Order: sequence, then structure tokens, then C-alpha cells
Amino acid sequence: MAASIIQLLPDHVANQIAAGEVVQRPASVVKELLENAVDAKATDIKLIVKEAGKTLVQVIDNGIGMNTTDARLCFERHATSKIRQAEDLFDLHTKGFRGEALASIAAIAHVEMKTKQDQEELGTHIVIEGSKLVTQEVAVLPKGTSFAVKNLFFNIPARRNFLKSETVEFRHVMDEFQRVAMAHPSISFTLIHNGSELYNLPSSNYRQRIVNIFGGKTNEKLVPVSEETELINITGFVGKPEFAKKSRGEQFFFVNDRYIKSAYLHHAIMSAYEGLLKEGNQPSYFLYLQVPPHTIDINIHPTKTEIKFDDEHSLYAILRSAVKHSLGQFNVAPVLDFERDSNLDTPYQYKDKEADFPTIQVDSSFNPFATDKPAAKSLSSFGSYKRETSTASWESLYVGLKQETQELEQFSFESEEVTGKLFDDEVEETKSSSTYQIHKKYIVSAIKSGMLVIDQGRAHQRVLYEQFLTSITVQKASSQQLLFPLELYFSSEEMVLLNELQSSLENTGFVFDAFNSDSVQISGLPIGMAESEVSIVLEELISNLQNEIPESSFSQSDSIAKSMAKSMAVKTGTYLTGKEQENLVNSLFACKDPNVSPFQKPTFITLTVEDLDKRFAL
Repeated sequence: MAASIIQLLPDHVANQIAAGEVVQRPASVVKELLENAVDAKATDIKLIVKEAGKTLVQVIDNGIGMNTTDARLCFERHATSKIRQAEDLFDLHTKGFRGEALASIAAIAHVEMKTKQDQEELGTHIVIEGSKLVTQEVAVLPKGTSFAVKNLFFNIPARRNFLKSETVEFRHVMDEFQRVAMAHPSISFTLIHNGSELYNLPSSNYRQRIVNIFGGKTNEKLVPVSEETELINITGFVGKPEFAKKSRGEQFFFVNDRYIKSAYLHHAIMSAYEGLLKEGNQPSYFLYLQVPPHTIDINIHPTKTEIKFDDEHSLYAILRSAVKHSLGQFNVAPVLDFERDSNLDTPYQYKDKEADFPTIQVDSSFNPFATDKPAAKSLSSFGSYKRETSTASWESLYVGLKQETQELEQFSFESEEVTGKLFDDEVEETKSSSTYQIHKKYIVSAIKSGMLVIDQGRAHQRVLYEQFLTSITVQKASSQQLLFPLELYFSSEEMVLLNELQSSLENTGFVFDAFNSDSVQISGLPIGMAESEVSIVLEELISNLQNEIPESSFSQSDSIAKSMAKSMAVKTGTYLTGKEQENLVNSLFACKDPNVSPFQKPTFITLTVEDLDKRFAL
């Protein structure tokens, strides 16, 4: 009989496999620990992160804590206090329920846990490394629980190598922190990264929590949404259309205080904004949906960010109409009412004024039957204002000019032979017609062997990229001063990134007057940048650096140069004059690498005479 080949996996191996689904990066640990702290009924939660979570993720809460038995048992697989039976999955009132998170985290990191219940005198201190219990002892501790997760993926080096840069990983940590903090405004949250406090969010309401996270300027962008039905209760805020951005940053759905992603519900929001947004722009929204727990299924994805609804079509219709109603109610959407005459509207300042009686003047000497009519005479006198000269013909304006033009002929000028020309006529003709623009997208230029077809957008990207890279690394570029300083508002997260980029941006031509907690003052711009483009360029730059796009960049300077070149380059559909076309072609071939754009796409193609001959020889 052949030997059996199927074996039960050891617990520590099973836990590492589960960790692959639950813990993908440091942000996953942040999410699980913060949600556990919320489930523990904490009112104050502190998150401490070092090196974007690769070295340390620590969550300290003042929740109910655990006794000695629970403290050891919580690291076992499928051990949970949240549910008892399968039916409980359809009546969930907690964030966690699977009992996999702590076991998975303990399998791939060094975990130190301190916990104490309020009624107990002593707490429990446990240290676990790679699923192995190192120490468990009693300790004097404050009420609540502290989880410290150190050296993530220490025993899976391949997974550690897959992690992105600290900037990208910390952006994911910030995203998870913001999602949990926004879902629970009654809990105070603190975030400390590498020793500096980035967020200190006091207990507040939904609107204040959103403003505290995204900056004070957010308050004027928000339009409240409220709708109560049997299927769903909707509260929250949507952004005014004029504040819509190119990037999909501030878009949040919360179902029963749990952050979710739903392309279907997002489409409902976009359809409510139909006709109000520029093409490609995305609105902000912060919407809190409350539905009966039995009408949703959360247990369909390891990260629990996808939810299955019972009646999606009804939710779509309710959400769309609620958002549309709010936009119309707050006079954001245009209102057409053909019955109302705007001329009859009473201005507000006249609302409490009493009507004035008109003054009446009577001419007591007026007699319509009198033979001598002074009124008629006085009327006829008004005709005397006309001048006789006004009836003169228009030719009189030019009298005497002809003589002057004849006198000019008496002057002698240098002959053309003396003056000469810099270029021959033939050269001038070929030079003026050496480039052509096709469909406001391509520039065609003749060369000896045939012709070049240049993509104007990619070519300009290459030219700007090399200019900006030189400005940042070699010599500071000159800037154009603004008459009035420009003030732009950003979130706390974006301000941290702008502070890091300040010196590089100043080298490209930006001049910053002041950096505040949620805004920057700009008094100078790079040459060639319009004032209206500044906010777009900086927003795209921040978005690209947060997402590390392109990831092939060698350094932060390279990323800045690529991002700004992409934002400022001429777009398809822009008309270029002959001189602009010629200048672009000359600048392109003066570059170090004119063949490709900064994003490694060809800038031009060559069509030789032989290629054209082959085409015509069909």
C-alpha cells in the first residue's frame, strides 16, 4: 500500500498562510489593531508608528482589557469574542469576527501585548515571536490594552522586500487611520510617526472630524446629505462641484461604521453630479449608511472592505436621489423655473422698507388752449444744438493728407543692395514651411532622408523634464513674481509632503512666503506656468508622489521633474504657431535623450522616402 502524502499543516505554517491574506503590509496591522481597540469600547486610542510601520506599529487604548486566560487565547487561530455561531455572521455589531488577525500578525512579527481589566489589580504582559510564546508574566499596568508589533515579516524576507518606499507605505497607514477615525468621531485619536505628532483628533461630531482630518478649508466645501427610509438611513456630506479634483482622494463610504469600497454606489454619486462636473473631475463625499445587519454580507473578502447588499438597485436609487436633492437644496445645482419672473423679486435690503409716495409737480400757468404756446417755443429751441459743420461730408476729414503723402516721395532711402538680407529668398521659404501641425497633435518636419512625425505632448514633456531636472540638481531656475501672493489649502498629510519638497520646488522656480498648518503662500512661479495651473500642478505632484508614480523613478527629484513636466506640457488639441513648432523641435533635439518621453514612450517616428515609395508602389 502506497504511503499517504496528505498531511495536516502545523499551526505556525497555517498562520503564516493566513497572514498572506490578512496582513499584506504595515497598514493591514494598523487596521486590525485599531478596529480591535474600537471593539474594546475605548474612548481614547493612540497609534505610534516608526518607519511607516516596518519597525514598529503600536496601538494603545483605554478599553475593557482582557484577563489572563483571554490574553493568551487571543493569539490562537479562530479564537474570538465577537461571535458564537454561524448565524451571528448576519447580525454583526463589531469590526472583527473571524479570530484570524492576531494569530496571523503573531506568526510574522515580534508582538508585545500589555492588558489589564478595570476591576483587576494586576495585568498581563505577553511577548510572542513568530507564533512562539517567549514570556508571559503579571505586571502593573493602566486599564486597557497596548499592542506593539515590531519587525514585520522578519521571518519572511521575500514579503519584506515587496514593500514599497516609506512614503508609499505611510500613505497606506494614514489611509487606514483616517478611515477608522472618521467612522468613530466620538473616540479621540492620536497618530505619532517617527516621534512627531501628526494628528490629535478630539472627540467631536462627523463634520468636525472631517474638518480636523482634511483641514479647516474643507468646511466650506461640504454640503450635508440626510435621508431616512425603511431600507437605509443616509447621513454625511458631499463636496461642492467647484471643489472637485482630478484625483480620487476624499471619497468615503461607511456602512454601519465600517469603511467599504463600492464601484456601484460610487456610480450613483457620479450620476447625481451629472452635468455639474468638468470631464475627468471627481467629487468629494463622506457618506454614512446605516442598514439592518441581516441585509448585508461582510464575510466575502479578507480585508472586509467589500460588502454584498440584499437590494443594491434600491440603494442606488435612494443614494442618487438623496445626493441630487442636497445639491439642489443648497443651490449648488442649477434650478430652472419658467413660471417665476426674476424681475419681480424684491431685494433683501428693501424687505422692511415702507413705500415712498411720489412727489407731484403742477405747472399752474399751463393752458393748452392759449394761442401763444410758450411750451412749443421752448421745445423748438432744443433743435438749435446741432452744428452746421456736422452735416459736412466724411471726405472733409481727409482734406490735406494727400499733399503730405506726396512730399514723402522727396526723401531718399538707402537702396536694398546696401541693406541686404540675412537669408536668401529660397532659404526663407523652406524655413517658414519646414514644420506643420496635424490635428493639433503631431508636428511634421522635413529631413534629408524623409520626414519626422513628432508627438507634441511627449516632446514637450521631454524638454520640460530635462529643464526641471537640471534646475533641481545643478542650478536654481529663475521665477516670475506674482503681483499678489497666492494662498493654497491642503490637508495635514499633504502639508507634510510639501514641507519635504520645499527645497526641490524652490529650485524649479517656486517662491514660498509661508508654510502654515493647512496652507501655503506662494509669491513666485516657474517661468511659463500660469497662475491658474498652480493648484492643479501641485495636486498632481502630491498625488503622484503619494502613489509613487512612476515607480521607475531614481529619486524624489526625478519624480518631481516627471510630474511637473507631465502637468505643464502642451496637451493634445493645443494649436501651435510656426515659431512655437520650430522651437519645440529644436529644443527636443537639444535634449540628452530626445527619442523617448520621461515615461519611456517614443517622442517621434521617422518616415523615410523609401517607406513612402513602398506605400505608393502597392
